Amino acid sequence: MSDLPNSPIDFEATLKALEQQVQRLESGELSLEDSLKAFEAGVQMTRQCQQALDAAEQKVKLLLAKQDGSFDSQAFTPADND
Repeated sequence: MSDLPNSPIDFEATLKALEQQVQRLESGELSLEDSLKAFEAGVQMTRQCQQALDAAEQKVKLLLAKQDGSFDSQAFTPADND
């Protein structure tokens, strides 16, 4: 995981690491100091994941842009799996 703001991250690996941090925090076995460090790392990973998602969204928008430069935006509606 890189600390450079514009470097690509492995989204899935970062998300998995974030999930592990949450489990560590939820276990209640960390000291206050270690909990704060784990929380800080989790916040950083959350920001990295959000940046990766934002970049992916921008790529999708570019791919959907029409040839004449206009953009046809449609809201995503997930399928109802009831």
